[in-house]
Amino acid sequence: QVQLVESGGGLVQPGGSLRLSCAASGSIRFITVMTWYRQAPGKERELVAAITSGGSTDYADSVRGRFTISKDNLVSLQMNSLKPEDTAVYYCNIKATYGGNYWGKGTLVTVSS
Repeated sequence: QVQLVESGGGLVQPGGSLRLSCAASGSIRFITVMTWYRQAPGKERELVAAITSGGSTDYADSVRGRFTISKDNLVSLQMNSLKPEDTAVYYCNIKATYGGNYWGKGTLVTVSS
């Protein structure tokens, strides 16, 4: 089974930037959509950004204009102008046409002064 691994998380001050990356242990065929989710303690998991195989993107209202998703190292998330409210564990998710649904274990992003 393919393993997804997120990287790039850490501690950053408000207004700072981080770039998250998602890598896979093997090739994933027939990808339909790649998505970044996040979950803060005590809160529900929410969609942050998504990109389809055709390159279409979608963003949560709370991050639109600050975050950018791209197909780098499988899928990456550039996070700018970070706010304390962005603090969460960020997860990479990939779906494929054959029913594949892959998740990473998450990487922690902490925005604090």
